[in-house]
Amino acid sequence: MSLLDTMRREGSQIIVATHSPLLVSLPGATLFEIGESGIRSVDSYDDLDLVKNWRLFLSGPGRFLRHLVDDA
Repeated sequence: MSLLDTMRREGSQIIVATHSPLLVSLPGATLFEIGESGIRSVDSYDDLDLVKNWRLFLSGPGRFLRHLVDDA
């Protein structure tokens, strides 16, 4: 994160494809999301499907894990 921030402040353009809510939280980042309707610009970290889905998972992992493991 520190290196990405340093590069951003120095004017670099960095393209990062990630499923990490940590990486997309970089202050000052321009966010795009690729989905069924193509590429869209996202105004806020909170608007990303990635972040919404992680929040859903973290609020109740059993809802997701029950499809994968017997004891969830």
